[in-house]
Amino acid sequence: MSQLVTMLEGREMRAGRVSRLWQRTAVSPLVLAVAAVVAAYVAALAMNWPQTATRLIVASEHAAAAHVYEPPPLAMVLPFALLLGAIAVLPLIHRTEHWWESNLHKFYVAAGLGLITLAYYAFWHSHPIERHFLGHAEVEPAATGISWQLAWTVLQNAILADFVPFITLLFALYTITGGIRVEGDLRAHPAVNTAFLTIGGLLASFVGTTGAAMLLIRPLLETNSERKHVQHTVIFFIFIVCNCGGCLLPIGDPPLFLGYLQGVDFLWTMSLWQEWLVVNACLLAIYYVWDRWIAYPRETARDITRDERLTRRLQFSGLLPNVPLLAGVILAVALLDPSKAFPGTHWHPWLYLREVVLLGLVGLSLWLGNPAVRAANKFSYGAILEVAALFAGIFICMQPALQMLNAYGDRLPLATAWHFFWATGTLSSVLDNAPTYLVFLETARALDVQGAATVAGVAVEGARGNLLAAVSLGAVFMGANTYIGNGPNFMVKTIAEKAGVRMPSFFGYLLYSGGVLLPLFILVTLIFF
Repeated sequence: MSQLVTMLEGREMRAGRVSRLWQRTAVSPLVLAVAAVVAAYVAALAMNWPQTATRLIVASEHAAAAHVYEPPPLAMVLPFALLLGAIAVLPLIHRTEHWWESNLHKFYVAAGLGLITLAYYAFWHSHPIERHFLGHAEVEPAATGISWQLAWTVLQNAILADFVPFITLLFALYTITGGIRVEGDLRAHPAVNTAFLTIGGLLASFVGTTGAAMLLIRPLLETNSERKHVQHTVIFFIFIVCNCGGCLLPIGDPPLFLGYLQGVDFLWTMSLWQEWLVVNACLLAIYYVWDRWIAYPRETARDITRDERLTRRLQFSGLLPNVPLLAGVILAVALLDPSKAFPGTHWHPWLYLREVVLLGLVGLSLWLGNPAVRAANKFSYGAILEVAALFAGIFICMQPALQMLNAYGDRLPLATAWHFFWATGTLSSVLDNAPTYLVFLETARALDVQGAATVAGVAVEGARGNLLAAVSLGAVFMGANTYIGNGPNFMVKTIAEKAGVRMPSFFGYLLYSGGVLLPLFILVTLIFF
């Protein structure tokens, strides 16, 4: 009998090992989809399509239109405003908050308002517009009937030129970092918490604010699970890791990547290191003082004792293959821009080669990574699908606003860098900071900056000051002012609440940001602008 039991147990153990091996080696549908995309791209290369598209981009790199086009009427900003308003308001209204949780419902709203914008160009716009995809060109409306070509041009500018690279990068960072897990329960001393925030602020520029936040928020919460006064720690985490830490590389924060797509050099953002250092060092110092002399002394002796005893050292899972794959993401974004020659050569990367490489890295992460790590992280695609559903509509609906700013931007009461810093930052606080960045980037381009050095058509020195730095920092830093200023903010709030941390309301959060961030941004203005 004992031999039979031993034999059965052995079979169960072997079956368990086979099952785990199958789970790790089985090819998921998403990996198959990535493989299909790569195969389709190889087929397109065989037909010379991406190569031809790149030649068109290079040939027209400096062929921007010589005059300003007649923009749409002011009323056509309404779909854009309604969509951003829905993002800001619907989650706060009791009757709509649950309805808005569905990504499908978000897509209905975004797609519906996007279709209204496209319909305007097809049926009513009677002036030429500029095409940005595959080089600059003027597109005329149809002499009679429906102007399908205008609507298609707007769709090209919004989706093919901007949205596809934007969402592919976010998808790659989100998915690859989702395969890395950091877990443990350290002693929740103020110095330890400050170290968490410091590491997160450093990582944010190199794996993205979303990636850094998802990597570190759970071990930070586990470390502080025995403490009662944790709210301020999560809020400073949002300040630093989800926002202010991410301004040194274009992959750090979505607005900066959009700037990269608009022609800003990949390493230009490194020139913002002084502003990055001042803001993040001040935030870390304020946090340490707060936690050391205000919050930590309020903890009970019992909770402190539990925190000292119930500890687990930090453990890292999924570093291989995902850390090398993240390095691959950085290299792909830096080196595979079709509008720029590959370093040391005259070869321009083929159109969408960067995006296909990024998807390939995602496929490798899913195929070679351990699915148990993603399960432990409670990884899902819900957050990235939400971004995709909303931003597809945002990129379409913002086209009329961008054209208006190109035509009338020099008439706005924005003349110097500090004007742009606060204008961009104010709107980035209540709207999403990525489209806000594009709006003010276009406004800065429209200003007369003759004689001043420029990057991507925006002044970086001269009488008006460094306008590009002002727009970039306003979008990145002030996205921390509210829960809705930047995507990771609300994600971290939700994770913290599920872990039992009582987070402040929308307006309660404003008390923190108003008391901590606004004085700091005034200091930034005085020092740098």
